[in-house]
Amino acid sequence: MKKQLLTVALSMGLMAAFKLAPVQANDAGQDGRIKHVLLLSIDGLHALDVANYVKSHEGSALDQLSQHAVTYSNAKTPANSDSFPGLLALVTGGSPRTHGLFYDYSYDRTIWAPDNKTCSGKPGTQMIFDESIDAYVNGVSQNVIDPNALPRYIDGHGRCSPFYPHNAIRTNTLFEVIKAENAGRTAWADKHPAYDLVNGPSGKGVDDLYNPEITNVGGFDNTISVVCTVQNDGLKVKAILNEIQGLNHEGTKHVGVPTVFGMNFQAVSVGQKLLVDNPGGGCASDTDPTINGQRGGYLDGLGTPSAVLAYGLAKTDAALGQFVSALKQAGIYDSTLIIVTAKHGQSPLNPAKLVKPGHFADLVCTVSNCSTSEGARIITDAGNNCPEGPCGWVQDDDIGLIWLRDQSKTKLVADYLNQNAKSLYIDEVMSGEELQLKFGDPLKDSRTPDIIVQPVYGTIYTKPTSNKVAEHGGFSFGDTNVGLIVSNPAMHSRQVKTPVLTSQVAATILKSLGIDPNELESVRKEGISVLPFLFDDGGSEHE
Repeated sequence: MKKQLLTVALSMGLMAAFKLAPVQANDAGQDGRIKHVLLLSIDGLHALDVANYVKSHEGSALDQLSQHAVTYSNAKTPANSDSFPGLLALVTGGSPRTHGLFYDYSYDRTIWAPDNKTCSGKPGTQMIFDESIDAYVNGVSQNVIDPNALPRYIDGHGRCSPFYPHNAIRTNTLFEVIKAENAGRTAWADKHPAYDLVNGPSGKGVDDLYNPEITNVGGFDNTISVVCTVQNDGLKVKAILNEIQGLNHEGTKHVGVPTVFGMNFQAVSVGQKLLVDNPGGGCASDTDPTINGQRGGYLDGLGTPSAVLAYGLAKTDAALGQFVSALKQAGIYDSTLIIVTAKHGQSPLNPAKLVKPGHFADLVCTVSNCSTSEGARIITDAGNNCPEGPCGWVQDDDIGLIWLRDQSKTKLVADYLNQNAKSLYIDEVMSGEELQLKFGDPLKDSRTPDIIVQPVYGTIYTKPTSNKVAEHGGFSFGDTNVGLIVSNPAMHSRQVKTPVLTSQVAATILKSLGIDPNELESVRKEGISVLPFLFDDGGSEHE
């Protein structure tokens, strides 16, 4: 009988938990040991989506993976739930309070605007790491970063230099740990060149980084259509299939199968967000006529997907099936740990809850007279009237992050927001001591917002005419309760309802490979543990 990753821990007829056997430095060649980890982020994938899909799609890839997996049905992302902190939870084991990234479009009080090539004057400007930093030719991203589009900082040699996304991370990534331990090759594929982020502070964590742009500034935006998004995801799927064969992502050179590799899927997220799929027919593709021009998102509060979202789920599941088949064909399925999760969820699931009152900095001026209300004026000045430089910033989605030019005005602005909470669709205003209970002190940490606004559930701070019915970034259950499946063919199926964090994934990956999770700085600083019931024996919840 072949060796198994998981061993029965309890006897006497009780349901047993199982123990994952990590690879050790001196037995990496033995069968039955984890030698590869395939990490897959299906952005927007809720725990409810996993449960509904597995139940209604017997024989699907998700169903097959869950038959040999621990499924964590109460997994949450560390708030806030934007793509950057969501991914960094998975690869650093931390939250914004240690890795330092709150959003892909945020603010830092210690850097300068991209056009300030001498880093002169008072520092502080927007820290933009989205599709706008790409190098473009005729509206088409070249899938590389344009250094001239980056903010500036004083580097370790005292020079005013471009501030790359990987420079912004304050703690290391699991890819860097793999390299430091000489534990093999690393690879990752994502949606923007800005995901240079995953290289970590060294800038060298990922051997094979592939980031085909999904949204071209001034050019074609794949996210107008779930079909075109699937096609963009397909570029990354092909890269993973090549890597499973031991090739580089392009399929042109044999380099060996990565120890840790993976990708981000966007089709589910786009299917959840679109008010109308492919408006104006801008997606030049064989669009399924049953979804072209149709509404995306969910049909009800039970998580029933629309046809648009169902298409994204089905195509993503088909890609998972391709990975499983390729791993089997390569003879490494048994020695690969597959982790399916999400950077973030999406809100609201229930379409009846949706409210789109306008962007936050605009909304305050409809609620108050921005000429006479100091609190409202401070917000709109930061959000609308200062494109760069040390003047603060307001970032919104289904959250509001506010960095103030004058931090002495924090209480005044927070009081204004609390007094107008109903009109501004606010559920909670976090500032002062309450904010510091979760994050850093804005007076000491250059990245931490002065105020965080959590709106009433279902509210998206966007124009009423926008083509979206869901968004992410906030602290709500819909934003943070994501799917999490840890699968290997030697496992038996188990559902764990114990609350866990997606930041535990990074620690779990390292331990599965026989590497101390404490090599990750965020894991040490935040006291993050490995996921339960994989390495330690445990019994059934019903014992």
